[in-house]
Amino acid sequence: MSSVHSSYVFTSESVSEGHPDKVCDQIADTVLDSCLVKDSESRVACEVLVTTNFILLAGEVSSQASLDYAGIARQVARDIGYDRPGLGFSGDDAEVVVKIHEQSPDIYLGVNAATSQTGEQGAGDQGMMFGFACSDTDCLMPAPLYYSHRIMQRLAELRHKEPERCAFLRPDAKAQVSLWYEGGKPVAVRNLVVSHQHTPEMEMKQLRSLVAEVVLEVIPAGLLKGLSPEDYLINPTGRFEIGGPHGDTGVTGRKIIVDSYGGMGRHGGGAFSGKDPSKVDRSATYMGRYAAKNIVAAGLAKTCEIQVAYAIGVAKPVSINVNTFGTGVCEDQRLANILEQGVIFDFRPARIIEALGLKKPAGWNYRQTSIYGHFGKAQFPWEKTDRVEALLDAVRKTACTC
Repeated sequence: MSSVHSSYVFTSESVSEGHPDKVCDQIADTVLDSCLVKDSESRVACEVLVTTNFILLAGEVSSQASLDYAGIARQVARDIGYDRPGLGFSGDDAEVVVKIHEQSPDIYLGVNAATSQTGEQGAGDQGMMFGFACSDTDCLMPAPLYYSHRIMQRLAELRHKEPERCAFLRPDAKAQVSLWYEGGKPVAVRNLVVSHQHTPEMEMKQLRSLVAEVVLEVIPAGLLKGLSPEDYLINPTGRFEIGGPHGDTGVTGRKIIVDSYGGMGRHGGGAFSGKDPSKVDRSATYMGRYAAKNIVAAGLAKTCEIQVAYAIGVAKPVSINVNTFGTGVCEDQRLANILEQGVIFDFRPARIIEALGLKKPAGWNYRQTSIYGHFGKAQFPWEKTDRVEALLDAVRKTACTC
């Protein structure tokens, strides 16, 4: 993280729902959603690989739900827009192979409260997870990633909702936004790149015009001063006809920086999609975002990153660290002490699942997390800022013990 007093450029990227890796993430999370609807105690670790007209589902699932895995994979592909032969990848005629078996009983011993050595649900694996928030945007997400996501999301909406006007668009795409920062705040877009798969007959002016329209819609005009649509890098290689799984093999969990904070906040290395909430790679990362966002929303810092670490089968984190990068109004250790108490934010896996409703999503589903980021969307429970007053009260009542 650069100093809040320096000037610098920071770049983040997003990818569309039709990107090969995102096809995999959506299939994996739809498997998870389907299991949880029928059995909230399901244990799921689903991995997916896609390539030219081929889909492989593998992993471990222990659930009372009986699923048509091939049917799920095909429908997700159709929903995205891979819905007809001739694209090199289609939900209608792709070969689907399913290699899924039950979860290891050794892992089950640690994550099941009744069989764990401590009598409560332990972490599904060892490792460290990060949560992050900053004051760049209203949703407290880093601006380069936020605007990259919005460009991709809006282009996909137009492709689905206005098929006649946007008939030249195909599902695979990427966006990249470079923002100039001064004093820790984004002040101007320096560069903007969009690469979008298209039909053979498309004329580049069609895509350039549509991207310019979307950019003006989703990025504040004040950030675009000095940059005109002619400066945007649109399909820099010239053509992008072959894309999706036909152009590049996709694998679950390969877009972890796109999924999290665009590189501005650190990442523990564990992917999210296809994992049930007993896996702290997912649930603890969500809780970390929840805590970091509330700290920034409370005005206790302009930027906050939280690291939490676990041992497999053990409920209580082995460590919690808070870093506000010099933007905090109190000592970072004081905030860490408050989190370690487990009163406002309890980082034990069962308590995370309960607090965020991760076994029985209400008003959201896991497939929605798998595209355009797991953070910054209001419907997700880890995006609430309902712990602000509790944090402020705790800071007032505690002294730093560092």
